[in-house]
Amino acid sequence: MTHTPLIRQMSRPELEVLVGWAAKEGWNPGRNDADVFWTTDPEAFIAAELDGKMIGGGSIVSYGGAYGFMGFFIVHPDYRSQGIGNHLWHERLRRLVARLNAPVTIGMDGVFDMQAWYARGGFRFSTRDLRFEVTARAHAVEDHVVDLSTVPFNQVDAYDQRHFPAPRSEFLNLWISAPGHYARGVVERDELVAYGVLRPCVSGSKIGPLFANRPDLARDVFHALCSEVPGQPVFLDVPENNPHAMALTQAEDMQEVFGCAKMYYGPAPVLPDHEIFGVTTFELG
Repeated sequence: MTHTPLIRQMSRPELEVLVGWAAKEGWNPGRNDADVFWTTDPEAFIAAELDGKMIGGGSIVSYGGAYGFMGFFIVHPDYRSQGIGNHLWHERLRRLVARLNAPVTIGMDGVFDMQAWYARGGFRFSTRDLRFEVTARAHAVEDHVVDLSTVPFNQVDAYDQRHFPAPRSEFLNLWISAPGHYARGVVERDELVAYGVLRPCVSGSKIGPLFANRPDLARDVFHALCSEVPGQPVFLDVPENNPHAMALTQAEDMQEVFGCAKMYYGPAPVLPDHEIFGVTTFELG
């Protein structure tokens, strides 16, 4: 039987519920994700309501109208296989397209078994983003690795914009300074050439993003971040189309534990793939 839910804006407490559902799905969200995500774009969270309660949701983030991202797509298990997810997903896409400037580009990280379904909705496959896990250990931190707070924010922002499809200054400022987040970078000749952020999650910690001009810089930032949480599980979501990033996971003896298909609706952004060693999140891009 097909039910047609009410699709509406989500409230802030409902976002906490959605994050909780994500944890139960094994997506391992960050402990501060709800605060950062809501502040970044409070209009980005859409709920499906039936009989007066939220039974599904997802994000439709607009980065200044220049780039959109769909994530956090969850229907409560009690309401699956009833047509609700199909209705919610297409309505989210319609709403996000309306929030963006032409030509519209929307990214998403979709689970592999839904890839063909997303393709029927107009998304084209780009690469696989694979999640790897390792037990962190302390490393001798290289002298050139610095706390990112010592680097002028405009430099960090400019470097991030080289590696992400659109400016996301407000998100970035929150992401690198949220409680429990560690942000490290490398500066050479007064220029930022690598940075990464580690955040506490329901299980262990995730590193994301991890951007670097060279593989050795990515390794140095990775080691510095792992040194902050020795003995804990650390996860890194790696674009498979960067062979240097895949080589890093092998060198660090990381184990593949999850993955998503990176897909785009509209023109795919042109990014320096060889410098992207870890994506930021599967929920906001």
